[in-house]
Amino acid sequence: MADNKVLIVEDDTNLLETLKYNLRKEGYDVVTASDGEQAIEVARREKPDLLILDIMLPRISGFEVCRILRKEMTVPILMLTAKADETDKIVGLEIGADDYMTKPFSMRELIARVRAMLRRSKIAEAPPASEQALLKIGNLEVDIARHRASLSGEALELSPKEFDLLAFLAKNKGLVFNREQLLEKVWGYDYAGNSRTVDVHVRWLRQKIEVDPGRPRLLVTVRGTGYKLEG
Repeated sequence: MADNKVLIVEDDTNLLETLKYNLRKEGYDVVTASDGEQAIEVARREKPDLLILDIMLPRISGFEVCRILRKEMTVPILMLTAKADETDKIVGLEIGADDYMTKPFSMRELIARVRAMLRRSKIAEAPPASEQALLKIGNLEVDIARHRASLSGEALELSPKEFDLLAFLAKNKGLVFNREQLLEKVWGYDYAGNSRTVDVHVRWLRQKIEVDPGRPRLLVTVRGTGYKLEG
């Protein structure tokens, strides 16, 4: 666990110090930033294993920080929002966040989320030796062993959760899964989000793997049932 570096971006000094104290107590290497510009600088320099990112930040919003960093790195991102409605949460997921929590939150739950996100990230990086290493669906290639995907030879920039979803569907091509099944298989039992999370990630994947995302031919919707990757 000592190798796991967590970047906390929060402008509330008290919350920042509380998060830092509790995560360090759990054995994580913690670095911090208190505004959006500093967050980008620290992330680029420190290459964290996970990013805890508040939405409301000085200088550059958490949304913009997420959008910028998602284009550069695949670090798992847990966003924090002070709003109870789902608008911020959905926007965050749409620009590449992997999970979200609403303030005020339980420190125990946050640590559990951090632990789960890092665990899934490590599992994705080191799949079982028996697992098929390279999956091909038409012009789409999913390299399980290297945690990479490409389309017609061009590398795809995917968030960790986008890759997990694509890899799961690729390993089960032709099979239909509903939203609840995908939440269980891809996000895990400990994920506290809802089924809209799946729709958001499907939409983002289609933007990256479909010629016409509005008329998908690879990642298709089976009306009234769920999604599948055409074999």
